[in-house]
Amino acid sequence: MIPITTVRFGPEEEALVLEVLRSGQLAQGAYVERFEREFADLHGVSHAVAVNNGTTALVVAMEALGIGPGDEVITSPFTFVATLNAILEAGATARFADIGEDFNISTEGIEPLVTERTKAIMPVHLYGYMADMQPIMDVATRHGLRVVEDAAQAVAAEYHGRRAGSYDVGSFSLYATKNLNTGEGGVVTTNDDAVADRLRLLRNQGMRQRYQYEVAGHNYRLTNLAAAVGLPQLGRIEEVSDIRRRNAAALRDGLADIDGLVLPSEPAEGRTHVYHQFTVRVTGDAAISRDGAIDELTRRGIGCGIYYPKVVFDYDCYRDHPGVVAADVPNAFRAASEVISLPVHPYLTDADLDEIVRTVREVFSA
Repeated sequence: MIPITTVRFGPEEEALVLEVLRSGQLAQGAYVERFEREFADLHGVSHAVAVNNGTTALVVAMEALGIGPGDEVITSPFTFVATLNAILEAGATARFADIGEDFNISTEGIEPLVTERTKAIMPVHLYGYMADMQPIMDVATRHGLRVVEDAAQAVAAEYHGRRAGSYDVGSFSLYATKNLNTGEGGVVTTNDDAVADRLRLLRNQGMRQRYQYEVAGHNYRLTNLAAAVGLPQLGRIEEVSDIRRRNAAALRDGLADIDGLVLPSEPAEGRTHVYHQFTVRVTGDAAISRDGAIDELTRRGIGCGIYYPKVVFDYDCYRDHPGVVAADVPNAFRAASEVISLPVHPYLTDADLDEIVRTVREVFSA
C-alpha cells in the first residue's frame, strides 16, 4: 500500500525530545517560546501563540477578539468540522458562503451575508492553498470586521508575498498528519499586540503571573515535548513544501486528459500551494464512480480519501442547531460528492509516483 500520508521523525526530533525529557521541564516553557519565535518568523508576524490543538486555536482566537453569543461568523461550508465546532463553542452563529473552483470560499458570496450581527470572516485555506485574501480583506475593511484565517492546512503557504496567518488573526493546526506536526497542537498568529497579550492570558488560566488572575481563562498550553517535535520541522518546512509541489506537478502531468477526472488547477499568479492534499474531482463523465474509484484504488494499493464527504452543516446534529444557518451552496455540495485526495506526501519515491499515475489511469480507463 502507498499510504495517503506518512509521518516520520528523524534524529533531530529524537535528540530534542530526549533533551526535554532530561531537563525535567515537560510543560510549557523555553522550547515552546523558541517554537513560537521561529513560527512567527516563518509567517512574517509579530506574535505566534502556541496552544494545545488546532480547534483550540480557532476558539481562543475568537474569544480574544470578543466574538461570542449574538455574533455571526461567515465561513466556508466545505471544511473539516472543527471550523464549525469552534464557532459554536465560541457561542457565535455560523453563516456560509459557497466555494469556488479552488475549493476555497468564494469572495463574491461573502458580502451579501454581512449583517449588523456579523463580527468576523473565517476563510479556510483548504488543502494548503490560500483563499483569495485581498477581496476578503476589502470586505472586512468596508464593514469593520475581523478576519480569522483557518490556516490549519496551510503552514508556509503564500498569497502575493504574504504568508498564511499574517492578515489579522491566523489559526494553525499541528495535528499528526499536517505538513508540520507535533502530534496535537496549534498556533495563533497576529500582528496585534493587544490580541496577542489576551491570547497568552486566555491559554494560561487567565494568569499573567502565578496566581495573578486577570481574566477567566483556560488551560490551552502546548508542552515543551510537543514543541521539541515541531522545532526541527520548522527548519525543513520550505524543503518539505517544495517536495510536495514537485510531487503534485508529477501527478498533474501524469494524470492529464483523463475523461471525468478534474485535477487541481495550477496556483494563481502570486499564490503558492503547499499541497497538504492533492485533491481531484470525479465527474459524471468518468468511466467509474467516485466511490467505485476509491474502492478500486484501495484494492490496488493506492491510499486515498475523501476530504470531505459532506458539506459541514449537512449532518443531523447541525440541521436544527440554533447556531447554524444552512445555506444554498451548490458548489460545495458538488465538491463533497466528487472529491478524492491522492498521496502527495514528501516520502513518495519516483517509483511510487509512477505507480499512482499508472494505477489511476487504469482505474479510470476501465
